[in-house]
Amino acid sequence: MAARHRSAVSDLGKIDRAFFDRHIAPNLGADRDDVSLGPAHGVDFGVLDIGDRALVTATDPLSILPTLGLERAARFALDLVLADVAVSGVPPSHLSICLTLPESMTDAEFATVWETIHTECADLGVAVVTGHTARYDDISHPWVGAATAMGVGEHDDIVRPDGARPGDRLLLTNGPAVESVGLLSTLFGDQLALPDGVIADAQARLEEVFSVRDALTAAAAGPVRAMHDVTEGGLAGAVNEMADGAGARFAIDRAAVPMRPGVRAVCDTLDIDPWAATSCGSLLLAVDPAGVGAVRAALEDRDTPVADIGRVEATDAEGGEVLVDGEPLEHPTVDPSWEAYAELAAAATERDDRSSSAGQ
Repeated sequence: MAARHRSAVSDLGKIDRAFFDRHIAPNLGADRDDVSLGPAHGVDFGVLDIGDRALVTATDPLSILPTLGLERAARFALDLVLADVAVSGVPPSHLSICLTLPESMTDAEFATVWETIHTECADLGVAVVTGHTARYDDISHPWVGAATAMGVGEHDDIVRPDGARPGDRLLLTNGPAVESVGLLSTLFGDQLALPDGVIADAQARLEEVFSVRDALTAAAAGPVRAMHDVTEGGLAGAVNEMADGAGARFAIDRAAVPMRPGVRAVCDTLDIDPWAATSCGSLLLAVDPAGVGAVRAALEDRDTPVADIGRVEATDAEGGEVLVDGEPLEHPTVDPSWEAYAELAAAATERDDRSSSAGQ
């Protein structure tokens, strides 16, 4: 996580729907028949028709935070890229990667990052097929490039982001804000007025930010109708995007939504709504009722917490809607974790500057 450039387009990091509909959707280059699924707001991947097979592809920035430790930071960055293909249910198989490195990164540090990416790709069956690597004098951590993930599978096996149907159950892995809390407590734990045990619980959430294997496990156990990773805008954003895509009502039981250890305490301390905070590693799934038991069992066999948090219903409303305990839940306009990061980072810099001045 890092402070992102703010503009009029969105306070969530990603552009909002109005910006997408006005500037991007009308301007998508050539109109080709082999594009089975093109760009859409809130959709994680695109699909190309390659003969009688499907090529699923997605592109994301690469964020490397050295303070997390280079190996963990590299795994985290890679998982974020591969997850957007994995939520289609098609295993990622190929990777194109562009690394724009800061001049301050040493050869040894790069070797650690690259070897970690190689090891994780090899374990997942992903081949790096092309890329670009260079150092530039105006680059700084964490944003050090971008990558495109690809996976080849059958069209009928794709879990579409708009595939939720009335009667489906809604499952959630891990829960809200695990990424935000894990990162903020790891990077700035000494600024949080919380007991050591709570800080340790919060920092442990960083081990739950990896979702590729969970997504593929759920899809294989299904039938899973739709799947979405919980990124900017948090759980509230994810449920609204999935409901809107399906044109359905999502009825959610607030008490059923899991809250992992340390999450509530850190969010309360930082005045963050956990439902609006980014939570990579958490997956929202719409599952055929007949498959709920198999999906839950498969995820639990991986020691992944998973909860049944509600159901999909038909709606007469235009688009979709989300009700939590009968009350409407809107898509967040701001992801509060970014402001919390900026404030904590500024405080840490100010403290370091004071320490440096005192030592002179």
